[in-house]
Amino acid sequence: MPTLSRPLVRGLALLLLSGAGGLAVWVWLGTSVHGISLWLRSSDKSQGSLETLGVYGEVPDFALRERSGRRVTRADLLGKVWIANFIYTRCTETCPLQSARLARLQAEFPGGEALRFVSITVDPERDTPAVLARYAERYAADSVRWLFLTGEKQAIYHLAKEGFRLGVVDPDDQARAGGLLVALGPAPAEATHGSKGLVIHSSRFVLVDRQERIRAYHLPDDQASLERLRQNVRILLRERER
Repeated sequence: MPTLSRPLVRGLALLLLSGAGGLAVWVWLGTSVHGISLWLRSSDKSQGSLETLGVYGEVPDFALRERSGRRVTRADLLGKVWIANFIYTRCTETCPLQSARLARLQAEFPGGEALRFVSITVDPERDTPAVLARYAERYAADSVRWLFLTGEKQAIYHLAKEGFRLGVVDPDDQARAGGLLVALGPAPAEATHGSKGLVIHSSRFVLVDRQERIRAYHLPDDQASLERLRQNVRILLRERER
């Protein structure tokens, strides 16, 4: 396959962002789509169905670093209901909106020991624990209830795409040189990397239950979707840990 120039890759990515449909899944042309086939067979990907409580997969094992410096794994969140999202601190588009929405939800569910918010950076090379700590202060993020995670970039991107089935693309990653993007479903919201290019990633909130199962996806810029998220959180909080 011929190598694509960075401007062309960026143009193709932006073109794909204009699409519409269900959940965003990104693959490279010529790679296996087995996981995507399983996803397509396992659920109706319309927006309404994604906001309806179901079982859309299971969060895989992971090990990342929190802004405090401590190691956080999947096991640390077992028994908790949590809302996951992907951001980065230099983002000026969707990320501030996502964080503002989570800050409001944190205030609406005060003192909830069973509820966690988990923001994971897609720009770990810049977003060190210290940088994430400063970012968290902007939103009065509770140090226990709202986690900000960073780690090895490949592991984070794998978690986003294979674990949460969310899109994330960084054209600056030389490992993707010569690849062509194919998008299934609605485009993830874009975020800019200043003069360095684009980090394109899904803005969806992912609702996870006490057994680490993905139960719903919600949009941060849609009030009806956010209200359904609140309702779904309340339902999951009432469910007993099994």
